[in-house]
Amino acid sequence: MAVDSVILPERPKKPKWLRVKLPVGKKYTELRGLVDKYKLNTICTSGSCPNMGECWGEGTATFMILGNICTRSCGFCGVKTGRPETVEWDEPEKVARSIKIMSIKHAVITSVDRDDLKDGGSIIWAETVDAIRRANPNTTLETLIPDFQGNTKQIDRIIEVHPEVVSHNMETVRRLTREVRIQAKYDRSLGVLKYLKENGMRTKTGLMLGLGETEEEVIQTMKDLRAVNCDVITIGQYLQPSKMHLPVKEFITPEQFKKYETLGLEMGFMYVESGALVRSSYKAHKHAI
Repeated sequence: MAVDSVILPERPKKPKWLRVKLPVGKKYTELRGLVDKYKLNTICTSGSCPNMGECWGEGTATFMILGNICTRSCGFCGVKTGRPETVEWDEPEKVARSIKIMSIKHAVITSVDRDDLKDGGSIIWAETVDAIRRANPNTTLETLIPDFQGNTKQIDRIIEVHPEVVSHNMETVRRLTREVRIQAKYDRSLGVLKYLKENGMRTKTGLMLGLGETEEEVIQTMKDLRAVNCDVITIGQYLQPSKMHLPVKEFITPEQFKKYETLGLEMGFMYVESGALVRSSYKAHKHAI
């Protein structure tokens, strides 16, 4: 019996502007040696960030707390999903020590979602910021937090330790949120950013493009963010971590990224980082000033 062949849609080829330069420089080499020697855990290395050399050269690095297994299963994210391990209560001191060893000027702290914990992990979050402050009084901080399911009591713990910047990523436009982020909600994330701003925080968010969103949807998302007075936005190209993740629908051109940057500044964002290789912590040290 003959079987009809199925022609799959051709996936876009990776363009030349997405070529990543190998990290170089004296500062990068020095920090890489320290990370390897002391077995320090940074997202920069574990996530193979394309901007690692540039950020490390400027004294910025990103650390992930609360383990490496997430309770959520976002379609874009390469972090493992499952039952997380037990909380390590000495983790705040370990992170603070890593930052001191690396002489980091600006640290970005992020975490997996810990919906399994009654406090959502917010206690460890606050203790980590406090430990870093004690060990590294001259280091500025950005906390890239989960939504804590919109629980303001948990968000208050972040506000109380007052990092220079609090970031929470929208990731995508309203229409694609259910598909891309699954357990997250567009309006809940906007609400988190609004609550943070109303309580005196400098707020920041990030978008990934190339998942099938339209220009109009991106602009509307930017307008929604300005409506809650979000200060900083990063806009970058989504890249598929594996064949099990959502495919790239489109590679956004440098010209289009520049257009979003111009529009964002016109809307009133304090900083707009927009480019194919831009990630949440790109140029993060600038956003604390």
